[in-house]
Amino acid sequence: MDKLDLIKFYFNLGLAYKDILHILSRKHRIILSLRTLKRILKKNGLFRRIHFDSLEETVGFIKEQLQGSGALHGYRWMHSKCKENGLHTRKEDVRIILSTLDPEGTEIRRSRRLHRRRYFAKGPNFVWHADSYDKLKPFGICINGAIDGFSRRILWLNAYFTSSDPKVIGGYFLETIKELDGCPRILRTDMGTENSSIREMQRFLRRNDDDDQAGEKSFIWGRSTANQRIESWWGFLRKECVDFWLDHFHRLKDEGDFVGDFLDKNLMLFCFLGLIQVMLYIDKERNRL
Repeated sequence: MDKLDLIKFYFNLGLAYKDILHILSRKHRIILSLRTLKRILKKNGLFRRIHFDSLEETVGFIKEQLQGSGALHGYRWMHSKCKENGLHTRKEDVRIILSTLDPEGTEIRRSRRLHRRRYFAKGPNFVWHADSYDKLKPFGICINGAIDGFSRRILWLNAYFTSSDPKVIGGYFLETIKELDGCPRILRTDMGTENSSIREMQRFLRRNDDDDQAGEKSFIWGRSTANQRIESWWGFLRKECVDFWLDHFHRLKDEGDFVGDFLDKNLMLFCFLGLIQVMLYIDKERNRL
């Protein structure tokens, strides 16, 4: 995509101007001033809070979404889907339309509110949660990520051909502590061997500290399903991104175009790894808003 297409794409995702400039600079090496960005948007008729799309278009889009997995979405999620598909509409309008078109679903979502476990972290970088996400692993693509327990900031989110190599996971950890100029007080992961390198790194970096979590206590093992913060993020990522790729890959498998051998998995990596990493990058940047 050229510069204008990139600006339109990120604008339609609902990103703030400063975040569009940040992604253009970091990801695409396109340096623009805020004034230049606003001038380009104005020239191409892209405005915020000036005009909204008609209710008829919004109703039509929501009706279409309700025919599929959109029937599971609440109004906040549906409003995000509207923005991602280029529809400028008010969140309150989406709520009213959704409750009118799908009153039964709205009532079910309202009555089945979860009583979530309480989570506590003392502050930013007090505890980081790291884990691997293996839903795409049968197709040769492995995802690994980490999240700050207090701010819920995504620290790294990467797709690669493996998430089982301690050196690869260690590289993600080192890149992050270099970027942030520090490590967490506590690092929590599951008991997989892929986390052996970051375990030793974390304990080494905290070996000379004198707080209650220094040294050996700065790293915590635990079951993956109990790693609450990152598991919650994986649920969000599946709805936001992974379900689309799972449906696409299973369709290839059902049609006989993917049998899971070495060649097929490497073709999947060649064709889709870059696209999935871009989507993960966008989700990571959106998480910072």
